[in-house]
Amino acid sequence: MDTERLRQLLARVKAGEVSIEDALSQLAVLPYEDIGFAKIDHHRSLRRGFPEVVFGAGKTAEQVAAIVERLASSAERVLVTKVDEPYFDAVRRLVPDAEYHPVARVITINRAKEAPSRSGIMVISGGTSDIPIAEEAAITAELMGNTVERSYDVGVAGVHRLLDHLPRLREARVVVVVAGMEGALPSVVSGLVAVPVIAVPTSVGYGASFGGLAALLTMLNSCAAGVSVVNIDNGFGAGYLAALINR
Repeated sequence: MDTERLRQLLARVKAGEVSIEDALSQLAVLPYEDIGFAKIDHHRSLRRGFPEVVFGAGKTAEQVAAIVERLASSAERVLVTKVDEPYFDAVRRLVPDAEYHPVARVITINRAKEAPSRSGIMVISGGTSDIPIAEEAAITAELMGNTVERSYDVGVAGVHRLLDHLPRLREARVVVVVAGMEGALPSVVSGLVAVPVIAVPTSVGYGASFGGLAALLTMLNSCAAGVSVVNIDNGFGAGYLAALINR
């Protein structure tokens, strides 16, 4: 943040030259912080309601750690996705209160005083192999202030397992359905509930699943109304969207 510009803006608010609403609008587009290899958007939470999220894949551990350190200097909550233990080690050296979630492969920082309080999100997976992406979705939604119910390994190969959870599914306000292989589970779920279903194809499957493409196409071609689809292995995107729906 440019301190001088902020000082001038606050002075104009104090003098009555700028309204609080106009000042908030200007704060939403103040300059980002340029650290050379990344331009950090400290004010994304003003525009979007949640800070910038770091996609770790393709970055070095040192780059991720530097970005997280700067984000954590002004944000109560930080999320990093698609990272392994060495990345967490680098982050923790700079931000000791960071936490690592090995199943989901995400790093979180949560300094918010209030505990998650908004119920209404349920995350389910077709198989045990889909749990890492399902957990990425669930942890994202939790960090955004929601309590999340989980039900894993309830795929269509044993659909009776899903039906055992039908009362809980029908109590949810939004359901995230994570599945690989042929990707049929979201259509089945959407045919049973009256709420939005967010479908997440995973790269789990045998050769002809084409790294999740088969599941993606199945979900995009769902005959059940109310299904939206995110990209392959994008648990974060599904959790984020579920949190927005559940506001």
